Amino acid sequence: MSGWQRLYWDHQVVSEVAATTEADGNATHIFELHGEQGVIKCYISVSINWHPFEVSYSVTINDQIVDEGKRSLQDLEHSAPQEVMPIKKELNLVGLASLGFKLFKSAKVIKVVLAGASVAAYSWFFSLQFALALIACLVFHEYGHIRAMKYFGMKTKGIYLIPFFGGLALGDDKINTRWQDVVISIMGPSFGLFLSIVCLILYKLTGEIFFAGLAGFNALLNLFNLLPILPLDGGHILKSISFSMDSKVGIAACALGAALGVFLSYQLGLALLGFLLLIGSVEILAEWRLRHESRLYPLDGYGQLFSLIWYLLTVSSLIGIIWYLSGTGDALLGLPLQVLQS
Repeated sequence: MSGWQRLYWDHQVVSEVAATTEADGNATHIFELHGEQGVIKCYISVSINWHPFEVSYSVTINDQIVDEGKRSLQDLEHSAPQEVMPIKKELNLVGLASLGFKLFKSAKVIKVVLAGASVAAYSWFFSLQFALALIACLVFHEYGHIRAMKYFGMKTKGIYLIPFFGGLALGDDKINTRWQDVVISIMGPSFGLFLSIVCLILYKLTGEIFFAGLAGFNALLNLFNLLPILPLDGGHILKSISFSMDSKVGIAACALGAALGVFLSYQLGLALLGFLLLIGSVEILAEWRLRHESRLYPLDGYGQLFSLIWYLLTVSSLIGIIWYLSGTGDALLGLPLQVLQS
């Protein structure tokens, strides 16, 4: 993020500008392309301003300007990125499963098949009523992700329910910024929190324990989604925040925050939550050194603070709902807290 640029043509590096002490400023790429029609001389001028973000560019080929323009952060957030250089990833079972799912995710019938399989699977182990309630929670959670994607102008494939693995909101477009990653990731748990609050209000109005049970279980479900473990929502959120910090102070703050979270979890008797928080934090901190390899525009200081507050408020609210319901004395309503204390 300090002026370093790399320019590709047909997946080959044709020009590179070294990093400088100045974050903003002008850069020039001069290179030649060799083809059947001879040598093509290319000259690309780029001017970058980070705060507020704006890129101005001019493309000259054989001493003739062929393209020029500007892009702001809003343009970046509402446009799909184009492939620059394919990143080689290690092949594993998760990758194979993801690849296989991508091969048939475009078929609309698969949504119905997966939804039916989910209802049947959950009904077999629990009950039809519980299965339908769980499906409703999952769909509402994933709908939050879909709404966030549409806000950024991204094309979506819809919601897929996977038996015993939850739900998945799929989009056709990739993200350009860390802010997009934060908003898309946290809107699912935020919608889940809203659903738990509505169920809690219905429980207070009607006295029907079903609504209280649904509020507690849904809160537990969304709380686990906010754990800082990839590919869960919490992993994406905290990764975007920590990877936007380009200093030793940033990584120290992340480590301190993780240690504080683990300490509070054990002090409150939430052993399982503290253990998973520790595992997820170590995973994110281990990947922090790779943050420069990302092409996503980072969060600024205000974005980091706002995202962190949003995350902590959502987590605290979900824990508060679980804690409140456990205080009713009902064994069923106290089950989510017992899970966290296990």
